[in-house]
Amino acid sequence: MSEQAASHGATAISVPDMLGVEPLWIATGILVLVYAVLITEKVNRAVLAMLGASLMVLFGIINQAQAVAGVDANTLALLIGMMVIVAITSRCGLFQFVAIKAAKTVKADPTGILIMLTVITAIFSALLDNVTTVLLIAPITLLITEALETKVFPFFVAEILASNVGGTATLIGDPPNIIIGSAAGLSFNDFLSNLAPIAAVCLVVLTSIIYLMNRKELRRIPKSASERIMGFDASGAIRDRVLMYKSLFVLALVLAGFTMGHAYGIQPGTSALAGAALLMLLAYGHQKPDAQSETLHHVFGEVEWVTIFFFGGLFVIVAGVEHVGLLEMFAEAVLDFTEGDLMWTAFLIFWASGILSAILDNIPFVATMIPMIESTAHTFGPDKIEPLWWSLALGACLGGNGTLLGASANLTVAAFAEKAKQPIGFIAFTKVAFPIMILTLIIANLYIWLRYF
Repeated sequence: MSEQAASHGATAISVPDMLGVEPLWIATGILVLVYAVLITEKVNRAVLAMLGASLMVLFGIINQAQAVAGVDANTLALLIGMMVIVAITSRCGLFQFVAIKAAKTVKADPTGILIMLTVITAIFSALLDNVTTVLLIAPITLLITEALETKVFPFFVAEILASNVGGTATLIGDPPNIIIGSAAGLSFNDFLSNLAPIAAVCLVVLTSIIYLMNRKELRRIPKSASERIMGFDASGAIRDRVLMYKSLFVLALVLAGFTMGHAYGIQPGTSALAGAALLMLLAYGHQKPDAQSETLHHVFGEVEWVTIFFFGGLFVIVAGVEHVGLLEMFAEAVLDFTEGDLMWTAFLIFWASGILSAILDNIPFVATMIPMIESTAHTFGPDKIEPLWWSLALGACLGGNGTLLGASANLTVAAFAEKAKQPIGFIAFTKVAFPIMILTLIIANLYIWLRYF
């Protein structure tokens, strides 16, 4: 840096200094404002996050370099890579085939279909992500319930709950897990071994409850409706078998990268982007350059860029409040309340994330909590805080089931229901989902206590 530049940097007056306001208050105000408007859903969340991030830089809370450093590139790469893979895979009809085949496997019995769709949603949510899964399963569910001449409400509620519970099980299943894994350096196998067992238990519990609540209604469905389901052609759902085989091959490679890459220093984001690039090459590499460019333009158009930019802006906002020391102050308050006891700190984080994630979208909450948990390493030691990460992940993912606002997958399914003129009311959903969420939180809290303490 030149002497002139250094001199200029030394004498520059920041915006907070000009306003006579502490940077802590400005950063806190931006965070609170973003959260408040986010809850109203009046402004698109990507726009809101980008505006909040811009204010952090424009007000001098952090500089451009600190803003860029605050963005978790691994998380964004993982999301983009998986979205591209799923966008291409969905074109072959594989997911529709699985849903129809499952319905016919249980002889189109309404109860069996409800259970099968719930389990399939959970499995797909663990291997893909919960938002993508419900985008694929919801249209099939509408088709099946229309044939059964029954309301879609219990099916959609079960799928919402299963998507969040299934997403709890793996690193890639739910966006909060992606953020936590990247920040804490936790591998795909770490998530699988720590969270999959309790996710399976919660899935059994919620499926049983949904069945018991709807068993009388399901029994009233006439046999003729089930016969229509049996007439569906599962193999006809496969539109491109060659593409299906290529997609399955790449998905297998990507999952292998997730499970084995950590030992070789390969981040999940790298595996996902590499898989996306390979699948695009295998699927469309034979096309002429102009046709190939047009096809890939449509593929990239299916990436949820609103989510990507929301994450990017959110990371910068969190970097700002972390820089001014707000999260460290919050961590100290938590530790004072729990008197520095690791178990009670884990329980507090778990229940706070569970209840608040039911009210707020769990993604911004988790992004805000991560630096706070990292700061507790000064008290407990870096190698002792792993239970806090699992408490945060379990609370956020399971808590997302509490209301329609709890997770992006919930609102996605609600949009399908509204289009089908069978809207899922906020109160109606909460009456069913919130008690189930509380029950799964109690079970998960017991699991945390037994396994880690």
